[in-house]
Amino acid sequence: MNLDKIVKKARDIAKPFRVTGKDKFRLKDFDPGDTGDLGSEDKPRAKEMLQAGVEALAELQDKLYAQDRWSLLLVFQAMDAAGKDGAIKHVMSGVNPQGCQVVSFKSPSSEELDHDYLWRCNRNLPERGRIGIFNRSYYEEVLVLRVHRALLENQKLPPQRITKDIWDERYRDIRAYERYLNANGTIVRKFFLYVSRAEQKKRFLERIDQPEKNWKLSPADARERGFWNDYMDAYENAIGATATPDCPWYVVPADNKWFTRVVVASAVIQALDSLDLKYPKVGKEQLAELRKTRAMLMKER
Repeated sequence: MNLDKIVKKARDIAKPFRVTGKDKFRLKDFDPGDTGDLGSEDKPRAKEMLQAGVEALAELQDKLYAQDRWSLLLVFQAMDAAGKDGAIKHVMSGVNPQGCQVVSFKSPSSEELDHDYLWRCNRNLPERGRIGIFNRSYYEEVLVLRVHRALLENQKLPPQRITKDIWDERYRDIRAYERYLNANGTIVRKFFLYVSRAEQKKRFLERIDQPEKNWKLSPADARERGFWNDYMDAYENAIGATATPDCPWYVVPADNKWFTRVVVASAVIQALDSLDLKYPKVGKEQLAELRKTRAMLMKER
C-alpha cells in the first residue's frame, strides 16, 4: 500500500465537497447524484478505492492511538435513509475498535433536557488518540428545532432566552465550541449526507416492501418529508454559518451509497494525514531496557 498516493487521491476526491465558509454556500450548487470522476456505473473501481482507503485509515488510526496527542471527531447529519449507518460501518470497518467510539443521539432524555444543549455531546467527546463518531449531534438543535420550533419549549429555557436571534446565537456558540475543541487537539470534521427527495422515497418503499427492513421505518419518518424544503433551508443556513477552514463541512452526495463511502473515507484520511502522525520514538534508556529484555527472552528454552 502506497500511503502517500492514497492520501493524494483522497485529497482530490474530497476537495469538491468541502465547505470552509470562505465562499457563499448554497445547497443547490451540490448534486445528490454526483459521482465525481467515477461515473455512474463505476462501482468496482469505487470498491477498490474504498478498500485501499480503509487500509490507509487503519494505519493512520494506529498512529493516532499510539501518539495519544490528537483526537478526531466525525459528525454525521442527514435526512432519514441517507445512509449514515452504512457509511460509518463501511468506512470504519478496518479501524481498531479500541480506538473508535460511535454515539447515536436520539431525542434527549429528561436528564439531558435539564442541561444546556451541548452537554450530552460534550460528555461523549473522544479521548486523545481516538476517533469519535457522532451519529446526529448538537446540530439537531439548529435543524430539527428550527423546523419544529415548538420543541424549544421542551428545553425549559427561560422565555427571555428564546429570541428572534436564537439561531444566529446558536451558530455563534457552535463555532466557538468547535474552535475550542480544535485548539485543544480535537479535530472536527462534519458530514451532511445529501440525499435527494426522490431517492429517499425509493429507500422508504424498499423498507416497506422488504420485511427484513421494516424495522428501519416509522410513520414519523415519512411524515417529516412534508417539511423537506424547511429542512433543506435549515441545513443550508447551518452549514453556511458554521463551516470554517479548521472545522469544515463536507456536503457528500448520498444518492449512490458506494460513492458516499468513498468521499467520507477520503475526507477522514485527509484529516488524519494533516496531523503528521508518527509512532512515538523510544529514548536511549528504553532502548537499552528493550535490548536487555530481548537478550533475556532469547535465553529462554
